[in-house]
Amino acid sequence: MNTKNNRRRRESVERIEKAFIELLQSKELNEITVSNICKLCDLNRSTFYANYIDIYDLAEKVRTHLEEEVNRLYEAEQQQKFNSNDYLRLFRHIKENQLFYRTYFKLGYDNQFKLKYYDIHQAKRHFDNQHIEYHIEFFRSGFNAMVKKWLKGGCQETPEEMEEIIRSEYQGRSELLEQDKTL
Repeated sequence: MNTKNNRRRRESVERIEKAFIELLQSKELNEITVSNICKLCDLNRSTFYANYIDIYDLAEKVRTHLEEEVNRLYEAEQQQKFNSNDYLRLFRHIKENQLFYRTYFKLGYDNQFKLKYYDIHQAKRHFDNQHIEYHIEFFRSGFNAMVKKWLKGGCQETPEEMEEIIRSEYQGRSELLEQDKTL
């Protein structure tokens, strides 16, 4: 395929996704039509259907795109099979891409998201290797709720402040475990 057509297709996809995300800020997914999107981004319906099966396919591709982007943030760690617990990188990405993350949560994808790179070794140390799957679920749910609240408030706190909140939760848990052992 020639480069000009590839570039044109990429630009069309970007325009469609941008229009979709914009519409999602004021409408529910089932209220958005292909016509709404095409009108907003000034493209033909045939261009939409050349790239997506329907609105739900578009929503799924937007989700995949965001998850791939987040995975790229931690690509080196994944390849080396270690977890730096660097939440600052993620909080910076969230702040820079608020609209995408609001869309991700609005579509309910956070309920389907599974933590692939949770620090199992740290959890085993903190929780005496007990009920790790529950601790992972607790962390995932709490983390998602925290990010949603931060997004809802327009990300007023800095990424550094948000990372400190996460760190203090871990630290508080470690201190509680140490107190329990001395009682």
